[in-house]
Amino acid sequence: MAQAVEDWYKQMPIITRTYLTAAIVTTVGCSLDIISPFNLCLHPTLVVKHYQFWRLITNFLFFRKMDLDFLFHMFFLARYCKLLEENSFRGRTADFLYMLLFGATFLTGTVLIGGMIPYLSESFAKIIFLSNSLTLMMVSFHLFKLLKLFYW
Repeated sequence: MAQAVEDWYKQMPIITRTYLTAAIVTTVGCSLDIISPFNLCLHPTLVVKHYQFWRLITNFLFFRKMDLDFLFHMFFLARYCKLLEENSFRGRTADFLYMLLFGATFLTGTVLIGGMIPYLSESFAKIIFLSNSLTLMMVSFHLFKLLKLFYW
């Protein structure tokens, strides 16, 4: 059994394996109180005024509690990230990384700009972790690629 899990993990593409490992380690570290989630969240003031640039990355790695929701997100992340990297971006690992960076930048920009709009700022201020959104972006991207194959 352990050999099967190890083989499955080693056969995973590099970007998928790295992101999955970082997400699991970060979430487990927070669940065990080794890492504080307050040091990972997206806080615009701390990023801009105190130069805590790691928050731009770490907010995509923390999936809150280790529960059934976490397991589903890890399944979606492992499955759809792997499918995208192996099929849609076959042989173009850098392009897949750029797609993830573009999606992460777009999500972060949306939250930061939305936080400056007067009537929407309270809603956007509550969004401090974008990990679920990035996973949903990958699932949506994969589904749109499938729809394109079948209908266009």
